[in-house]
Amino acid sequence: MFEVLVYLYENYWRPDACPEPKQLSRKLSAVGFEPEEIQDALRWLDGLASTAPACAGMPVPDSMRIYTEDEQEALGEACIGFITFLDSAGVLAAPMREMVIDRAVAVGSGPMDLEDLKIIVLMVFWSVGEEPDALVLDELFVDPGDRLIH
Repeated sequence: MFEVLVYLYENYWRPDACPEPKQLSRKLSAVGFEPEEIQDALRWLDGLASTAPACAGMPVPDSMRIYTEDEQEALGEACIGFITFLDSAGVLAAPMREMVIDRAVAVGSGPMDLEDLKIIVLMVFWSVGEEPDALVLDELFVDPGDRLIH
């Protein structure tokens, strides 16, 4: 599923640039994605689209996020730490943070791999029509082992 999401991010500038689900499914199949993987990604994207309006009224300033047991199990320590880092750095506003958590929990397996969470963060930015700044993109895409320490 995550490979399909990355493909969509790379090939469509925003969600409304994507074709209708049936046509998109055919295109993804023609590119070589498996039907089950395509359906999982499209179902996940439907959930992302429905989450955005629900998160619009979420508290923004000075809010503290307490994770439920289910969220802790689904995300794991590394992912919660990364979300907290993005939140405290002012990169991920509370409504977007809630979208990330909702979509991560929706994946259903836990604890989530940090690289998969980074794709979810990227897709949340994509879904609201925002492009993360260069430092955030660097954090989302560059493998920590490939970084040069000065």
